[in-house]
Amino acid sequence: MTSSLYQADYIVTMDRYNSIIKDGAVLVDQGKIVQLGKASELIAQHANVPLKSMPNRILMPGLINTHCHSGMLRGTAEGLPVWDWLQQFIDPMHRVLTPEDASLSSWLCYAEALLSGTTCIVDMWRYMEGSAEAAKQLGIRACLVPYVAEHPEHDYFETLDSNEALINHWHQQAEGRIQVWVGLEHLFYAVPKALTRIGDMCRDYQVGFHTHSNESRFDVEKTLERYQIRPIQALEKFGLLNAPKTLLAHCVWADHSEIALMAERSIGVAHNPISNMKLASGAAPVVAMLKAGVAVGLGTDGEKENNNLDMFEEMKVSSLLAKFSNLDAAALDAWEICRMATIGGAKALGLDKITGSIEIGKSADMIAIRSNTPRMTPLIDEGPLMNIHHNLVHAVQGQDVDMTT
Repeated sequence: MTSSLYQADYIVTMDRYNSIIKDGAVLVDQGKIVQLGKASELIAQHANVPLKSMPNRILMPGLINTHCHSGMLRGTAEGLPVWDWLQQFIDPMHRVLTPEDASLSSWLCYAEALLSGTTCIVDMWRYMEGSAEAAKQLGIRACLVPYVAEHPEHDYFETLDSNEALINHWHQQAEGRIQVWVGLEHLFYAVPKALTRIGDMCRDYQVGFHTHSNESRFDVEKTLERYQIRPIQALEKFGLLNAPKTLLAHCVWADHSEIALMAERSIGVAHNPISNMKLASGAAPVVAMLKAGVAVGLGTDGEKENNNLDMFEEMKVSSLLAKFSNLDAAALDAWEICRMATIGGAKALGLDKITGSIEIGKSADMIAIRSNTPRMTPLIDEGPLMNIHHNLVHAVQGQDVDMTT
């Protein structure tokens, strides 16, 4: 029998209405959600289906980490702004990285992600055959994006040839859980001929494109100096917004014209508040992006620029940073943050028909969170003081997750 019935005190569906089902259940068959509703009704209808009863638990969609780098530099690259940090720590690491080190890093990072409630991760990394195998074995949904550079000054990264080989070998493998996109470390890390090839590869293979953009003021200043236009406009000039799906990491210094362009072209954004704070990059204009209709997800960035991959921590910091930077205590309310971490991230990746919410027909990418902890007390499930969503954003930690499907 391939069916299972999951019962929990609360099911936070993250559907369009942010529906919460009290004393609910979800029927899963062959990894797909086929029914959800009141537990008493579903248990009666499916008496012969194995029941996983989870008292004192909240069941919700697995979290989606829209930007990460596997690695093992945690706590060793500290106290520098982003470009100095890259030149002094990250680029030297890439010069000596081995396939074995890269594979072990992905195994470690994906395990950390799963244990803290992440079921889908976008990983920009190196030697990603090992990453693909880790994703396949551990069961995480992964969008693998090689760390590509096609520039004589950065000849120690991945190449478009190795990126293409990874697409041919791993795209849509592991029952469709693994996607391979075309990656680029940064616009500056490629010559114009390579930029043209990126666009061609995305079109020919019908895969997405992911890169860093507008991460720091330096990024914007150097792009203006080099191309006389802003970074996202430069990406458009080179045809890099024409991929079936484009996801840009950071966008801290995107201005109103760039936000409008992203909305017009359905560009996804990976917001990385902890990384942006740690590297003193700034606070991204997330409120303005969401208002313009841009699909914004959350990302931890790598273990070296964050020090952990706990997406619940990212949710809290995202909320607090928006309130602080906008001087508005109501900025990015708890439901908006929950959506960014789930269905919003799925939309940013073009996966919202597959994952990101607990709805019939979607994959059963779900997590269970303990609700009987001191951090979750009080838990109020109705009325004007209903606080389940507030607790998920401001109180829960990744260690409170005790089931990931």
